[in-house]
Amino acid sequence: MGHLRKKERRIWKKVSESDLDYIASELKTVLDKPSVIILSGEVGAGKTTFTKRFALDGGVHSPSYSLINEVGEVAHADFYRIEDPNELIHLEMSLYLENKEYFMIEWGLPFVHQLRKEIDERFGFFELHLNVNSESDKVSSEIPTRNFTLYEILEL
Repeated sequence: MGHLRKKERRIWKKVSESDLDYIASELKTVLDKPSVIILSGEVGAGKTTFTKRFALDGGVHSPSYSLINEVGEVAHADFYRIEDPNELIHLEMSLYLENKEYFMIEWGLPFVHQLRKEIDERFGFFELHLNVNSESDKVSSEIPTRNFTLYEILEL
């Protein structure tokens, strides 16, 4: 796998949980449609929580028995347990993406090359990186904030 070329599109700093609906709404206006949004960040950074808010539904689960779930205009996948890019061929992603505006994929960065082969060329590819801020950046002594950085993944 070659190195990904990315272009920074937007940064949201010191995001708390109360900001997630606003960021989800703004992200939908910034992205080209349809879009693949690869969520990256350490375990516990808030990828699934953000996906739930983005989809405006409690139907998003992670990890789950099925690798891909559908909620309205959003398909959601969690590739945490995928080890070999060839496993993606068997997921038949195009069936899930019919009439979808967004495909949100947790742990998808290692598979971008294979995803480009499997997903309709109309979809733009983006990475949304979630980074938990340090102790000094917490809103209160209990609640850490996060920085969200949106990158466009350029042609490979």
